[in-house]
Amino acid sequence: MLFLFALTFSSCENDIEKVSLVTGKSKLPIESSTDMEILYSDSAKVRVKVNTPVMNRFDGENPYTELPKGVSVKFFDENLNVTSTLTSKYAIRKDNENIMEAKNDVVVVNEKGEKLNTEHLIWNERTHKIYSDKFVKITTPDKILFGNGFEANQDFTNYKIFNIKGTITIDKDEHTPNP
Repeated sequence: MLFLFALTFSSCENDIEKVSLVTGKSKLPIESSTDMEILYSDSAKVRVKVNTPVMNRFDGENPYTELPKGVSVKFFDENLNVTSTLTSKYAIRKDNENIMEAKNDVVVVNEKGEKLNTEHLIWNERTHKIYSDKFVKITTPDKILFGNGFEANQDFTNYKIFNIKGTITIDKDEHTPNP
């Protein structure tokens, strides 16, 4: 009887990692929100506005915030004028690093109407830079640039393509309808 009692106690010991794997609790968010708007300010002035339909925050050694239904970001100057926008179908923010990765149909548009298209982009909140090592397409009023990798300020007014693959010049006369 004592042997059976000892066997029962030893078999009831649960490894927390095994329990987490079975229950899936380690993958549950600590906070979930819908229709979120997050404002980032500097010196009491709004600099960035982030909107997302769904936000899930996860804790742990490397906490992160997942935006599984996409994100819309507006960057502002000191006068609250929108200087650029960023949208994507998915994003994840690494909370300890202040870095947001935007994925799947990423589009950035600046105040001049220049547009960046890529499938993966990183926004570094500390350095105020956006960059990618993936294929990018930048459309301006007079040309389309293709390349692999780029870096820009978060306003997307000063950018550099690292490995240009091609340039297409847009002839404005071809797109102008005849009177």
